[in-house]
Amino acid sequence: MSVIDKHYPIIRSDAEWRAMLTPEQYDIMRGHGTERPGSCALNHEKRNGTFSCVGCDQPLFQTKTKFESGTGWPSFNDPVDGSVETTVDRSFGMTRTEVHCSRCGSHLGHVFKDGPPPSYLRYCINGVAMKFQPD
Repeated sequence: MSVIDKHYPIIRSDAEWRAMLTPEQYDIMRGHGTERPGSCALNHEKRNGTFSCVGCDQPLFQTKTKFESGTGWPSFNDPVDGSVETTVDRSFGMTRTEVHCSRCGSHLGHVFKDGPPPSYLRYCINGVAMKFQPD
C-alpha cells in the first residue's frame, strides 16, 4: 500500500494543507520535495527536547537520537516508537526508503543504512517538516 492509498488518522484537504503550511513546507511534506542542505536551523539544534511533525504535532525524534551526519540535514538514529512509517521511493532514478509521519502521512525525508550504532540507521529528515520543543 502506498502513502497515497493509506488512510491516516489526520486527514486534511489540499486547501487545508496549503493554508497551514508555508510554500516550502507544502512542497516538501505534501509534494515529497527536499530542502537545500544546510538551510534549516534545526540542523544545529542541540538542546534536549522533542522534534515533532509540523503537520500534526506528533513527536517524531528526541534530541538524544540526533547526530551530526555532515549531510546538511538533521539526522537521527531512531524515531519515537510508532511515529514514522516507510515506503519505497523510486524517484530520480534510484531506490531509497522514504520516511513519512504515521499520523498525517507527510513526507519527512529518507532513511539510510549508514548511521552510527546501535541501529546503524540515518534518518535524514527535512528540518522544515519538524518543529522543536525543548525539555
